Amino acid sequence: MAVRIRLKRFGTKKKPHRRIVVCDKRRSRDGKTIEEIGHYDPSKTPPVIVVDNDRAKYWISNGAVPSEIVRSLLKKQGVL
Repeated sequence: MAVRIRLKRFGTKKKPHRRIVVCDKRRSRDGKTIEEIGHYDPSKTPPVIVVDNDRAKYWISNGAVPSEIVRSLLKKQGVL
């Protein structure tokens, strides 16, 4: 099973926010997830990024691959 760490869209039209989730690579963007490890709200100034560092490190050590955007968010939080 290929596991990815990526963003899942929530919110209303023109007011989106995102959750950082661990899911199967073959699932749709807003489909079933394995675990939610944080959230990201780019509409605030400055953007709000909240990540459970321990769980993110756990999933990366077990082979989960973060998407490009999540990788940059994790670098900002000091996980990578």
